[in-house]
Amino acid sequence: MFELRLMCPQDHVEVVSEALEALDALSVSVEDADAQTDAEHALFGEPGMPPPKDGWNRSRILALFAIESVAREAQQLLTAQDFFVQCQVLGLVAVPDQDWVRLTQSQFAPVEITPEFWIVPSWHEPPAQALRVIRLDPGLAFGTGTHPTTRMCLRWTARQLAPLGRVLDYGCGSGILAIGAAKHGAATVDAVDIDPAAVESTLLNAETNHVQLLTGLPDKASGLYNTVLANILATPLKVLAPLLCAHVAPGGSLVLAGILERQADELKEAYLPYCRLQVSDSEDGWVLMTATL
Repeated sequence: MFELRLMCPQDHVEVVSEALEALDALSVSVEDADAQTDAEHALFGEPGMPPPKDGWNRSRILALFAIESVAREAQQLLTAQDFFVQCQVLGLVAVPDQDWVRLTQSQFAPVEITPEFWIVPSWHEPPAQALRVIRLDPGLAFGTGTHPTTRMCLRWTARQLAPLGRVLDYGCGSGILAIGAAKHGAATVDAVDIDPAAVESTLLNAETNHVQLLTGLPDKASGLYNTVLANILATPLKVLAPLLCAHVAPGGSLVLAGILERQADELKEAYLPYCRLQVSDSEDGWVLMTATL
């Protein structure tokens, strides 16, 4: 394998990427050329909100080719084009053969939620002290246990002394929170998501973990629940305030995540007509907010 490395301004990335694909590149990826410097600029946006920028000021384009001669020919053809005038070639390097499956797996180790509760990929053995284990491999849906928001929700579940009762996981992603609730004795668990791929992922992960869940699109959520979990993002959580609170039974718990520390007051205000949210946990700039209705 050979990797052709290029530098391009933001408004040239799309045309250069399309040209590389037409020149038989096996893959084309784009990254921030200023990453891990003072000039680094994150691109992000919450659902319903546009990203602050369409791309980075300076982008590094990495194109992978199977044969060196094809990569060199692509380089020559690109540099001759008018649209390449503001771009530059950073180099052409050989990429050593690797066991990509093993390399990917090595990036996902068991995740400790509490000393007795762990998330363990299928290629690892559970730690000796683990009394409860969720078996989960990286997939298409959000929620592998590596993100602080997921860990905080699972920690909250693991530390509850009172029964969880009937549980709703709204925006279930991989189903990890629903599975965690089932592992901790929930009477029944409904797991819903707007993404059919997430619903399918939840079903498969539930089978792997030998738990029973009711899964489906959001209209499958019905009635009152003793525990409502929602690990999404601040903007949709604000929009969903009346819906989520309407599903919490009197005396039940509402547990929200996907909220940055600086967004906590916004959430408190949005939910004030229905309940009083408080910050119950925090990690790496994220907070877990809970309320008893």
